[in-house]
Order: sequence, then structure tokens, then C-alpha cells
Amino acid sequence: MGLLDDKVVLVNGGSQGVGAAVARAAVREGAVVAVTGRRPEPGEALVEELIAAGGKALYVRADLSDAEQAKASVSRVVQAYGRVDCLVNAAGLTSRGTLLDTTPDLFDQHIAINLKGPFFAMQAAVADMVAREAPGTIVNIITSSAHGGQAFLAPYVAAKAGLIGLTRNAAHAHRWDRVRINGLNIGWTATEGEDATQRAFHGAGDDWREQAAAKLPMGKLGQPDEIAEFVVFLLSERSGVVTGSIIDWDQNVLGGLD
Repeated sequence: MGLLDDKVVLVNGGSQGVGAAVARAAVREGAVVAVTGRRPEPGEALVEELIAAGGKALYVRADLSDAEQAKASVSRVVQAYGRVDCLVNAAGLTSRGTLLDTTPDLFDQHIAINLKGPFFAMQAAVADMVAREAPGTIVNIITSSAHGGQAFLAPYVAAKAGLIGLTRNAAHAHRWDRVRINGLNIGWTATEGEDATQRAFHGAGDDWREQAAAKLPMGKLGQPDEIAEFVVFLLSERSGVVTGSIIDWDQNVLGGLD
């Protein structure tokens, strides 16, 4: 028996990176999986991979910065499979901006993708769970930078810190509905998106991962498959009654000083 046998799992931002790793892990644990993304090519390729591995999967094209599309992604999965048991909000925007150079447009982009999208996806998913009087689980992928972060992440930190507050608020509001909602503050992680960000904003070369790993306590960046296994645990009944928790999934101890 898998941890997610017969569960319907929607992974928003699931076509690459941590989201894709969660989708793969959920299928291995017996779930039916739907993934969303703006670009069809990686989303459809992932679904083909999951089906070839014996899983049941669906790609839903959605721009999660649009609240209506975020809600519609849930409706599409309910239409296809009858319900959503688990939701993972893994989509994220990490483009750089400081307090002094962030434009209103860049700020709005971060709020739309990193906070508004998760808000309205959660709204639709919890509405489905409550209507069915069924328990459910949600995991929001956040960031350890939400504790303060680097100076060049001002709008990102603002939006992700808001997602922490939303996670706790929603978990409190729906605990009597048996809907458990938790968040994962992940640290520096080796994803396709991070590779693009390092090259675009920091002039990184092909060996940036090795250079970064050498500066980290465990000698490696966070790995999407390891994060995915933990997300599956939080989605499953094995995590018990835990709700409203924001877990630092990182190798640096926030608040610790040398």
C-alpha cells in the first residue's frame, strides 16, 4: 500500500523542479496526479513519463498568476476525477528586486504568482473538500528566505511571507473540517528554475552548482526528490494531525550565529 493510494493530488507548478518531483513521488505512492503549468511542452512530457511508469496523470494548462485560472485548475481536476484530496502549491517566481529598485509591476508579479495564485487554488480546493465533508491536505512550498532573505529578494520575500500567514490562517480556519494545511520553507535547491535564475541574474557558469555546494554545510544543494518525499509524507495520513506548521527544510539553522 502506498502512502497516497487512491488519492487525487493536484500539483500547481508541477511541470518542472520541485513540483515535478512531487508529482513523480505521489504517483509512486499510488496517487492519481494532475499537474499545472503555463507551458504545455514540459507539462505534457511529464504526464507522458508518469503514464509510461504505470501512473494515472493529467496536465492542466494554467497561469496561476490569474486567480480565475488558479480556481479553474481545481475545477478541471474535479471534473476529471470527481474530487481533489491533496493540493500542493509549488509554483513560484524568483526574479530579483531590492526595496529600492523593485517596480510596482515586478511587485505585482510576485504577489500574483507567489501569494494570490495559492490563495485562490486553496479556496477552490477547500471548497471542494468542505462540500464533500471529506478530509484533505495541502502543502505550500515556501522558502527559508521568508524569514528575511537577501536584499535582492524584497518582493519575493514579501509575497512568500504572506503565504506563511495564509497557510496558518487557513489551517486554523479549517481544522474542524479536517483539512490539514502545512508549509515547507525550502532552502537553496537544485532545480531548472534556479539554474536559469543563477545564469540570468548572477552570471553563473556551468559549474555554479559545484561552487554553491562547496559553501554549504552538507556539501550539496537541496534535492527536489528529497523535498518531494517529505511533501508526500505531509500529504499522507502518516503525518497524523499536524496542521498549521511551517517547517524549515534547510541545512542552515535560522537564528544560529557563528
